[in-house]
Amino acid sequence: MKLRTLAATITALMSTVAFFPTANAAANLEKENLKFGFIKLTDMAPLAVAVEKGFFEEEGLYVQLEAQANWKVLLDRVINGELDGAHMLAGQPLGVAIGFGTKGQVITAFSMDLNGNAITVSNEIWNQMKPHIPMENGKPVHPIKADALKPVVDQYKSAGKPFNMGMVFPVSTHNYELRYWLAAGGIKPGYYAPPQDVVGQINAEALLSVTPPPQMPATLEAGTIYGYCVGEPWNQQAVFKGIGVPVVTDYEIWKNNPEKVFGVSKEWADKNPNTHKATVKALIRAAMWLDAENDKNRKEAVEMLSQKQYVGADFDVIANSMLGTFEYEKGDKRPLPDFNTFFRHNATYPYYSDAIWYLTQMRRWGQINEYKPDNWYLEVAKSVYRPDIFMAAAKELIAEGKAKAGDFPADGESGIKAPQKDFIDGVVYDASKPNDYLNKFTIGLKGKQKVVDGKIVE
Repeated sequence: MKLRTLAATITALMSTVAFFPTANAAANLEKENLKFGFIKLTDMAPLAVAVEKGFFEEEGLYVQLEAQANWKVLLDRVINGELDGAHMLAGQPLGVAIGFGTKGQVITAFSMDLNGNAITVSNEIWNQMKPHIPMENGKPVHPIKADALKPVVDQYKSAGKPFNMGMVFPVSTHNYELRYWLAAGGIKPGYYAPPQDVVGQINAEALLSVTPPPQMPATLEAGTIYGYCVGEPWNQQAVFKGIGVPVVTDYEIWKNNPEKVFGVSKEWADKNPNTHKATVKALIRAAMWLDAENDKNRKEAVEMLSQKQYVGADFDVIANSMLGTFEYEKGDKRPLPDFNTFFRHNATYPYYSDAIWYLTQMRRWGQINEYKPDNWYLEVAKSVYRPDIFMAAAKELIAEGKAKAGDFPADGESGIKAPQKDFIDGVVYDASKPNDYLNKFTIGLKGKQKVVDGKIVE
């Protein structure tokens, strides 16, 4: 009997040791108790998974996740040190680097996901667009281009009525994707002219303004805006509520586009290099878990996210896009297996070329109101995106047997992807030639152009 009791005690102790981090791992950390911020969106999933599956704890980290009111509050709290890090818009660290809105130094060593956004319009606008959309077997042919929206916008313009649309933040993917889609259809989304004008509605035919993600459906239903670009689950929520129709996803605007990042202040990263690397290791493991074996864990992930402390939307609403499908018009559910991608396609690697694309869009719409040479774009990208930290974390996971070398880009990766052509307008993006890329667009600043007194001048 005593032997059995002793064996049980030993087993329990061994179990405890296995659950908690090793003494050596914990001893090397500069900081163990951390608070990370997030916005209530499906793509905060790696953070929730890293907590719920114990990946943070296995790295010696004890993490509290805290939902933030909006992207501005989240960014400010990371910069002033109230948060150790956060789920961020990919453009936020870059916007901070160039001093658009807020000046500071924020870096990212981890890309949280690919895709995950859509553009939704109200039922009224959808009905006005429909006559201009090609149909096949009674259903719209996708992708739906903004060409179908242009006659509607023109009618509003002729009647002297503003055509209002929502996006989540001036340097958000959503802002740039919505602008890209509109401009590809011949609709002018307006220009910025900082520091005097940071609204971005100069010469606009569609007036874009900021609305926090969870408030998008209610704002649409109230008629304040006629459409919006947002991440999930707030497009599917419009379908479930019967108030709007997602017309196009960002996967269709730019296939496998980078969406969110995990951002920390440079000061915090410099003070806590081992803690930062441990955080990235846990997030990589969470991303791997989310995409493992043909998404076998996704239902469990949806259950996590539906909890009030994370996204808090109904299971069915989140599942509608997280389980490999996407519902456009009510009843028109289509396969879209890569709509939410967390690890495959090197989703977690912080590519310089991703950063450069965001910078080109900031330049295109006047947030960068002066000409910049090609090398400037790469220099800014390298000051913000940190693949070196990512690869250090990845190599430790490989050495520990928790990942394989083939899971990650090879050593010597330049950080610049080959030219990308999977855009809705067919324009090819070559990150090594940002100014040539900008010159390809009919709508948008290029060359030495800038906005002065509401006009584009050379």
